[in-house]
Amino acid sequence: MVIGRTSLPKQILLSGALGIALWGCSSGGDGTTSAGGDGGGDDTSTSVTSGSGTSSASGSTTASSGGDSTTGSGTGGSGTGGSGTGGTGTGTGGGGTGGSATTGAGAGGGGTGGGGSVTCPSPALRAGDTNQTVTVGSASRSYVLHVPAAYDGSKPVPLVVDFHPLGGSGPSERTGSPYPAQTDPEGVIMAFPSGLSGPSGGAWNVGPCCVAGTDDVAFAKALVAQVQETACIDPKRIYAVGFSMGGGMSHYLACHAADVFAAVAPAAFDLLQENVGDCEPSRPITVVSFRGTGDPIVPYAGGSSSVVRGMPVNFLGAKATFAKWADINGCTGSPSAEDGQGCSTYSTCEGGVEVALCTKQGGSHEPGNAAVGWPVLKRHTMP
Repeated sequence: MVIGRTSLPKQILLSGALGIALWGCSSGGDGTTSAGGDGGGDDTSTSVTSGSGTSSASGSTTASSGGDSTTGSGTGGSGTGGSGTGGTGTGTGGGGTGGSATTGAGAGGGGTGGGGSVTCPSPALRAGDTNQTVTVGSASRSYVLHVPAAYDGSKPVPLVVDFHPLGGSGPSERTGSPYPAQTDPEGVIMAFPSGLSGPSGGAWNVGPCCVAGTDDVAFAKALVAQVQETACIDPKRIYAVGFSMGGGMSHYLACHAADVFAAVAPAAFDLLQENVGDCEPSRPITVVSFRGTGDPIVPYAGGSSSVVRGMPVNFLGAKATFAKWADINGCTGSPSAEDGQGCSTYSTCEGGVEVALCTKQGGSHEPGNAAVGWPVLKRHTMP
């Protein structure tokens, strides 16, 4: 069954009739925000082969896309890493890590930290959505590149990679994501990748589930490297978000690609008992999770799931995942009491990162609150 963002009542009815529930049905709530911005712009298709030496997106530049390596993002530390092309451009100031998980810009400012030397490609990308491809190994993978009207290509901007739920696709996530409405006014570039088809449709390989034989971490890194060749991206401000199984992919990238992604915001998914022991990020990383206590697909308390045929998983649960990320990130003390958005936060963690769990009482299987998630993400940059 291929599913999109159907209403929750309809999804539950179908689930009851068929005896299954897929990680991909939106219930509205905070996730019903329209994509906003410039989604109806230049809807053209272009193809870029990683390492081919030619990249084109909406008529932009020519450059090597850098394969599936982490070129362009660096691994933090020196603050001198560029976009893979070097150059004389500079970032736009300090990032800051202050504030709690729901206070907006926080004490560290608006998240406009610089990313070292970056040369902005010329000419600048035009506003709109384009269908892109990147070759990872022998596979050609696709994603939607979203360029908002506020992007002018004159300075490095953040990149947000948004992962779709089970049975979804990059185009469907572009339509349903709550993040463009928050990020478009700031000129943030977004990418919406498509997973390969598994037993239950488009999916991500997060270890025990849900599509076999593909390295989606390598795909995510190749996508980032390619976008850096055509857009002016700050390598210190690259983020991953996702809904349902896309949230699972965000968790997985925090575990296995903290050298590229500065912070993640998964929604409606938890860490898995099957592979949580392998979650060893290369550095502390901010994680802000969104969960609903009434989620019928990914139970708030955790438990087993056999949604994908032959690929059963066991969810840690929302609070256990929260505690595990606090442990992984060396957080000390107790988390804050829940604020008005239901967010409880560990704010004293190694590297100045935050770990937050934002709980919606009675909430269902929902994409989370981007108006809360984006301010948290953007105030954290790579070291």
